[in-house]
Amino acid sequence: MNARQQGFTLIEIAIVLVIIGLLLGGVLKGQELIQNARVRNIIAQQDGIKAAFFGFQDRYRGIPGDYPVALANQNIPGAGNVCGGNGNSLIEDKTTTGSPEYICAWYHLSKAGFITGNYTGTGTTADANNSPANPFGGLIQLIFDNVYLDAASNPPAVHNIKTGINIPSTVLAEVDRKIDDGNPASGSFRYTPWNVPNTSTCVTSATPPAWDNTGAQTVCGGVTLF
Repeated sequence: MNARQQGFTLIEIAIVLVIIGLLLGGVLKGQELIQNARVRNIIAQQDGIKAAFFGFQDRYRGIPGDYPVALANQNIPGAGNVCGGNGNSLIEDKTTTGSPEYICAWYHLSKAGFITGNYTGTGTTADANNSPANPFGGLIQLIFDNVYLDAASNPPAVHNIKTGINIPSTVLAEVDRKIDDGNPASGSFRYTPWNVPNTSTCVTSATPPAWDNTGAQTVCGGVTLF
């Protein structure tokens, strides 16, 4: 006689289901940990740059990037005559020594030892040689402008730190909730369209707007106003 084929018992099926549940739970927990690490990284980077800005201002009685080249050559070790601004206390998209002040800002901060990195201070647009990047590869900008989301059609220009693009809207939304009000159009942390492609829908068109977390919105950027 042929032996009768036996199926899985209820206990065996239960054990398999428990194992699958544990594996799925581990994957989800791992994704949560990765997301939290990314959020903390963005926050720490923004805080570090803001601290560097104020540290430079306190030490040199001037603004990085806007600091005149003659004073940079005299007071900042190794800065030479490479880069400098017009001394009006604003980091602008203006050129005094061949490079915009927002590019000179990274050169001054790095030469003064307030941030790590070796930046050239040269070039008319931001690139990997003259500007730092966020953990997703987007270039960061420190500047005085009004390129940020606001209820007013023409918001006031302020000094700000743009996170750079390539950041998922879910990460930016979590950053906003942790350090601000969670609204991309109000508070100190907001959405910025700077360098963001027109095809990216990072915020909703609702009133008030919200971070768009319904789809794969991965090429987005935020900004810290100060």
